[in-house]
Amino acid sequence: MKKIALYTLLSFGLLLGCSKDSEVTSSSNSEANLKAGNLLSTGASARDLLSNENFDKLVIEIAYVAGFEPTFEAIANFEDFLLERTYKQTIEFKYTSLSTPSEETLTLEEVVDLESENRTQYNNDNTLAVYIYFADAPADSDKDDEGLVTLGAVYRNTSMVIYESTVEEMANSSETVTISDVETATLFHEFGHLFGLVNLSTESVNDHEDVDAENHCNVDGCLMRAELQFGASLLKQMEKNASKGLASIPDFDAECLLDLQKYGGR
Repeated sequence: MKKIALYTLLSFGLLLGCSKDSEVTSSSNSEANLKAGNLLSTGASARDLLSNENFDKLVIEIAYVAGFEPTFEAIANFEDFLLERTYKQTIEFKYTSLSTPSEETLTLEEVVDLESENRTQYNNDNTLAVYIYFADAPADSDKDDEGLVTLGAVYRNTSMVIYESTVEEMANSSETVTISDVETATLFHEFGHLFGLVNLSTESVNDHEDVDAENHCNVDGCLMRAELQFGASLLKQMEKNASKGLASIPDFDAECLLDLQKYGGR
């Protein structure tokens, strides 16, 4: 099996690792061919996501455990983000409510299995499909005693998980940062990895990869900093920004924007 990189958004740290691609277990060659374009490594579809060369429509399947759906505000922010950074003008969101897997924690392999069971949207003609699962259980890699919690992860070219129960718990501990703020920051950071950042699909225009955190940016304040790896640190940064009257959610720095333009985006 191929190895794929796991990129987590916790809030400022390094809980990075690898996981294995799940095997295609479709019952027919036609089904396997339908899914093949969505079973690639993280960053492999950066140009397709950013440009209209092969796909001019984007459909995003939001699969969520009932009661753990994302906020309207976060999805509205997410749509604006995609319209601003890509050349896609047609973006459709499809929502799928799922029953709980009844797990206390979730391994990434279990997340992959849940996607295989429940995903309905795949690339088709001029439409590129992305799957985002909002889970009701935390990641099994969390280290609560150290304040290291996983908010989200990407594990294929068009696949992402958001640990919504953890997002809500962290946001509810703050008086100034909302659930939609944390959801938005998580979606932006993880989609940055799907966009190929940093050095995931092609080499950066200028070297700005953190030597201590593979595929993350070394520019202070950037959305793609590895510091967007640990819950407590993310919360502090967002609260600090808000106290200064700044946007609480980090943005791409100039170097990451150059890379996005190189990959085919704005």
